[in-house]
Amino acid sequence: MWCKAFAVLLLLVALVRCQRNFTTTGPKVLCYYDGSHALKDGPGQVTVPDIELALPYCTHLMYGFASIDVRTNRIRPVDASLDLDSGKGQYRVVTALKKRFPNLKIFLSIGFYKDLKEEKPFEKYLTLLESAGERRWFVDSVYSLLKTYEFNGLDLAWQFPQTKPKRIRDWKGKLWHGFKKVFTGDSILDPKADEHREEFTALVRELKEALRADNYELGLTVLPHVNETMFMDVPLLKDYVDYINLAAFDQQTPERNPKEGDYTGPIYEPEGRVEGNNIDAKVNHWLSHNTPINKIIIGIPTYGRGWKLIGESGVTGVPPILATGPAASDSGSSGTDGFFSWPEICSMLPNPGNAHLKGWHRMIRVGDPTKRYGVYAYRIADEHDENGIWLSYEDPDSAGNKAAYAKAKGLGGVSIFDLGNDDVRGICAGDKFPILRAAKYRL
Repeated sequence: MWCKAFAVLLLLVALVRCQRNFTTTGPKVLCYYDGSHALKDGPGQVTVPDIELALPYCTHLMYGFASIDVRTNRIRPVDASLDLDSGKGQYRVVTALKKRFPNLKIFLSIGFYKDLKEEKPFEKYLTLLESAGERRWFVDSVYSLLKTYEFNGLDLAWQFPQTKPKRIRDWKGKLWHGFKKVFTGDSILDPKADEHREEFTALVRELKEALRADNYELGLTVLPHVNETMFMDVPLLKDYVDYINLAAFDQQTPERNPKEGDYTGPIYEPEGRVEGNNIDAKVNHWLSHNTPINKIIIGIPTYGRGWKLIGESGVTGVPPILATGPAASDSGSSGTDGFFSWPEICSMLPNPGNAHLKGWHRMIRVGDPTKRYGVYAYRIADEHDENGIWLSYEDPDSAGNKAAYAKAKGLGGVSIFDLGNDDVRGICAGDKFPILRAAKYRL
C-alpha cells in the first residue's frame, strides 16, 4: 500500500517540476507599464490596480521609467515624486504585486526615450559610458535600487543617438543622392562610436556580474532607430543578457517622416521601402551573430501613429502616402499629436457605435490578409483640405500575427508596449486588454 502512495507522491512531484519548468522556459510575454499613466486625468488614467487583470497573461511586468541623474550618473526615476518612498511610493506598490502573482517577474526599465524633455538626452548616456569609475557608481546604484524595492531585474533600454530618417527614393532619387554624397560625404552620427560600443559592452558585463549574486536578471531592449552595428557588439552582448527585446515599431513616425505616412512596424519589408525597417530584418541581424533564438523578443505596440492628409494625398490611402505631419489628437489620452492609443483608434474605425457617421467623418479600414505588413485606416481630406488622416496601428489581429511569427520562428516571446494604451476598460469590443490577449493566445 505504502509503495503505491510513494509512487503517487513521486508522480505529483514530477508534475510540479514540469509545471515549474514550463512557466520558466516557455515563451516570455514582457508587459510594459509606464507609471506616468497613473497621473493622467480622464480616460487616459490607468493605475496599478487597473492593470491587474492583464497580469495573468504576462510573464514579466516591466515598470518604467528610470533615467540617469546627469549630475551624479546614478540611476533615478523619471518622476521621483511618483515612484520613491518619499513620494507616492509606486515602486513598492508595483513590486507588491508579486504576492498576488507569485510567478510574475517584475523588472525596472531604464531609458526608452522617456526623458526627451532634455535637449539631447542621449548625451548623458554616452558620457556615463566613458568613465570606468562612473560606470561602477551607476552599477552600484542600480543594484541598490533593485534590492531596496525588490525588483527581479533590470531592463536596459539604453539611449543612443538616433539614425536620421531615410526617404523612400526611386532609382533616379537614389542616383542623385549618391552623386551628392560624393561631394558632401556621410554625416557622422557619433565620432566616438567605436569607443562607446566597447564601453557599452563593458557596462553590460559589469551589470551582469553585479546582479548575478542576487539572481537579478538583466535584459537588453534595442530601441527604434539605433544602429546596432555602430553601438552594440552583438556577438559579445548576447552572452551577458537574459533576453534581447527588439522594439521594432515606430519605424516610420509623423515626427521623423512628416511628409510620408507608412507602415510603422511591418513584419516583412514592403516593396520599395528603406531596407531593414521591419521585424524580420532585425531578428535576422541578431540571429546572424549566433544569438540564441530563444533570447530574442519582438515588440508589439498598443498604439498607432497618425499623419494628416491633404487633397494631394489622393483617395486610395495606399502607403507610402503624401502627408503634412502629425494628425491632431485633440481627444487623445496622450495629448500628443500623431499618437493614438488603441481605444482611441477603435472609436474612429467603422463599428456599430459610430455607424451613424457619414461622408468625411468615416474612416476606411484596410486589413492585412497577407499577415506581413499590418493594418491601416484613412479618411480623405474634405474640400477645405481638412480632416484627412492616415493611421498605421496595431489591433488584436495584427498583434496576433506578430505573435504567430515569433512562435513560427521559435523566438523567445513578445513584449507589449504598453498596458496603459491597450483597451483597459473593454470599451471597444467588451474584452479588456485585447491586444495583449490576442498576442498571448497566438504564442
